[in-house]
Amino acid sequence: MQSLNNYLYQNKSISIPGLGTLHMERIPARTDFVNRQLLPPGYTFRFDKYFDAPGKDFFSYISSVKHLTDYDAIKWYNEFAYELRSRIRNREQAVWEGLGTFHSDDNGEIYFEADRRYELALGPVTAERVIRENMEHHLLVGDRERTTGEMPELLTHTESKKDSWWIYAIVIAAIALSLCAVGFMRNGFRFFSSGNQQTVPAYQMPVISR
Repeated sequence: MQSLNNYLYQNKSISIPGLGTLHMERIPARTDFVNRQLLPPGYTFRFDKYFDAPGKDFFSYISSVKHLTDYDAIKWYNEFAYELRSRIRNREQAVWEGLGTFHSDDNGEIYFEADRRYELALGPVTAERVIRENMEHHLLVGDRERTTGEMPELLTHTESKKDSWWIYAIVIAAIALSLCAVGFMRNGFRFFSSGNQQTVPAYQMPVISR
């Protein structure tokens, strides 16, 4: 049985003639935020009643590890699968040593239950959030590299520039108004007074005969 288990661990699936395929799927590490833990990775088994024909490489593997001919390797594994199917059909305990147990329900559906004793004996790890104050690291601002220590000063300088634009606008507007006032005082009254002294010439209308 250990040779079959090793094949499953290496290839993550093993097909059983007349029964189905047992898949080994990896469960990645998970984060438990509530309890502040990092849960370890693990494995779960999934049984699929389809694709029950082992490949040629499987029998080559059995032939190699058990030192059998290809014919004897095929015969040995088919006998193992037949015994497993018979136990399931008779509602007996069909144990796959080192992995778990096959069983069927009243409708004939076959299930596989993994043995918890063979799971990875890894426990959760405490995961505390670490906050490092006043630690500088580099940032890319536009096309220039800055540090977090430079950013407050840079942002303050930028905000001061944004807040002072209206001062320049008021100064420019005041200068423009002053120039307009000076020009009006110098030329404005002269323009109106010279306009009043002009005379409009009178033209005689032609006589239209009837």
